[in-house]
Amino acid sequence: MHYVRHTIAIIAVAILSACGGAEEVRLAPDGKPLPKFYNLAEQDEATLQYRMVDSVNALRASANAGPLELNAELNAAAATHARDMSVQNRPWHFGSDGSSPLERVKRVGYDKVFLGEAISETYENELATLSAWMENPDTRWVILDDNATEMGFHWFQESNGKIWWTLVTGGPSLSAVALTAE
Repeated sequence: MHYVRHTIAIIAVAILSACGGAEEVRLAPDGKPLPKFYNLAEQDEATLQYRMVDSVNALRASANAGPLELNAELNAAAATHARDMSVQNRPWHFGSDGSSPLERVKRVGYDKVFLGEAISETYENELATLSAWMENPDTRWVILDDNATEMGFHWFQESNGKIWWTLVTGGPSLSAVALTAE
């Protein structure tokens, strides 16, 4: 009988060890659990960007809007602004040099129409951020705008885990818009 109890105890310890034990949940001052660190350095940049554009396009399809394509210039404008928001330590649409989103997309050589920008400061992953953007009418409009045909998406992650996200949309050149209006 002693052998059976000893064997059961060993098996129980092995099972608990395999489960990794109970993970301690750390709480913020407001009593809510602190977010888990989402390490973007472990993510492939292209995979993350295409996961976002695929998710945006699924939302757009359900709203009968055409798909968006990733655009290198818009990605560059988004990356610049994500890093700049971190430097300023505030999520807003103006650069530390006073630049607007329109000026930033022109600086990177985007020759089509700038349509909108969605920004976020969070510890959440890109899909949770997209979900939050869809809950806000202003950022939902940026994502679902029928005139948009291209998007840029990028981020900057601080060492403490905070992530600054930027999504920028653009569309056809003004001359193409004028031709379709005639």
